[in-house]
Amino acid sequence: MISRLLRIKPMSMLTAEAGEQGEHTLKRSLGAVNLITLGIGAVIGAGIFVLTGQAAALYAGPAVALSFVLAGLTCAFAGLCYSEFASIIPIAGSAYTYGYATLGEFVAWIIGWDLVLEYAFGASTVASGWAGYLNSLLQQVGIVIPPQLTAIPGTALVKYHGMWGPVASLPPGVSDAGLPHATGFFNLIAILGVMAITTILVIGIKESANFNSAIVFIKLSVVGIFLVVGGYFLFRHPEVARANWHPFIPPKDAAGNFGWGGISKGASRIFFAYIGFDAVSTAAQEAKKPQRDMPIGILGSLLICTVLYILVSLVLTGLVPYQTLNVAAPVALGIDATGVSWGSMLVKIGAVFGLATVMLVMLLGQTRVFYSMSKDGLLWKWASAIHPRFRTPWITTIVFGFFAALFPALLPISRLADLVNIGTLLAFAIVCAGVWVLRVRHPEMHRPFKTPLVPLVPILGIVSALYLMSRLAAITWEVMIGWLIFGLIIYFTYSVKHSKVQQMKNAQAAD
Repeated sequence: MISRLLRIKPMSMLTAEAGEQGEHTLKRSLGAVNLITLGIGAVIGAGIFVLTGQAAALYAGPAVALSFVLAGLTCAFAGLCYSEFASIIPIAGSAYTYGYATLGEFVAWIIGWDLVLEYAFGASTVASGWAGYLNSLLQQVGIVIPPQLTAIPGTALVKYHGMWGPVASLPPGVSDAGLPHATGFFNLIAILGVMAITTILVIGIKESANFNSAIVFIKLSVVGIFLVVGGYFLFRHPEVARANWHPFIPPKDAAGNFGWGGISKGASRIFFAYIGFDAVSTAAQEAKKPQRDMPIGILGSLLICTVLYILVSLVLTGLVPYQTLNVAAPVALGIDATGVSWGSMLVKIGAVFGLATVMLVMLLGQTRVFYSMSKDGLLWKWASAIHPRFRTPWITTIVFGFFAALFPALLPISRLADLVNIGTLLAFAIVCAGVWVLRVRHPEMHRPFKTPLVPLVPILGIVSALYLMSRLAAITWEVMIGWLIFGLIIYFTYSVKHSKVQQMKNAQAAD
């Protein structure tokens, strides 16, 4: 029984799938630039516009810049391993496919099911944040949606300074007594946003990538303007930066935050910001020249985004005291400190565009993992049905688009960033292990891209990923274990019986 669970998917089968063509296969239409912008589209979003401020205020202080360095190093080890796999196995499915080829079906199932949780719930979390930024932006330009349709059921809302928002968002010391009140019914903005993204994904991967590339350009322009405006202000007022950066690593508090330990805690919390390059690998089956372009897309997007995160965190904590950054729009708070009146509007526009592309890439990644698992017989056939005209997994896209829209519209989802983090880190550890295993089993294999310093780089990737996982809250582990148990029920009642690898092995044994 154990040997059946650890059966690997033969490289010959993966190579054959990579070469499939026709109306029932995914369309290869993405170039290196599309893949880089796909990664940037997922990485530059919630991380810069929300998580940077929270990690600084709660865990690391100005040293959050070092948290991004630590998280970036962990991603670099994994990114090198992802690049080798993506050049060898240009198949949709990311870490799931790589695990299947090296560590066996059971491990592949665990990581595939884990990625479903990572992407689907991650998209829901981002949709909720996107809706909040868009609603604030619309109200700022005079467009007011009934407040009952802008929040989850039961949310207490209040009108303050002409704008509706949650009671919890009122400034410290401000009472809601005497202010207009309302109660949330459901978040219509989140529903409409996810429906629009889902429609784009159904229409086609090329259209989705072009939409993403256009928005990434706008988003990077906003981030660039923030860095120029904020950096120029700090250049003119160096005493502000000196005051706010001192001490750069705040002393450790009673809860174990701040200090050197706070840097690693901050890194484990902001890992949500880095899942974009993992999503790049899920599009391998839609890349024109995957052997060349996949490593460029993965490592290029990772390098660009890490540099931007470090620069933004340094400028942000230089502009305002880190203690004040645990707010919904920390970057807006930072640019307001420069005295630039249009700063808040600019950041909200950037956040709306930025979070939209994160939603797109997360839903894209989720559907491609589900598609790959279905193609292998581990999930139901409808999950790999390809639209004859658009050449996309349209049923899976619509189904998960529905759930991704439903959750932020009706449910208060907490700790989802941590859940996404633990899923991403587990995927990274398995991919790093897989590269090492494949080098031992098939050293003669042609590798268009080779991870350097094997086994050192894979070992560093595994150790750093597991260390950051250990820094996450216990509830995060409990939810992930519960999700995996639910998945294993499906695996042992359906997947084992319909697995193509199992059927092939049984047929060979019969002969």
